[in-house]
Amino acid sequence: MKRTAIALAVLAVGFIMLAVGTLRGEMQIVFEKAATVCLECIGIG
Repeated sequence: MKRTAIALAVLAVGFIMLAVGTLRGEMQIVFEKAATVCLECIGIG
């Protein structure tokens, strides 16, 4: 019972942090950085 409550609390915190990051526009920043790294790896960027 206690383990389930802890797991649900961690899951809820994770969803809240995901929502806050998305609302702050951090998802776009991460995608831009990932695209830059990928382009550099194949020698285009």
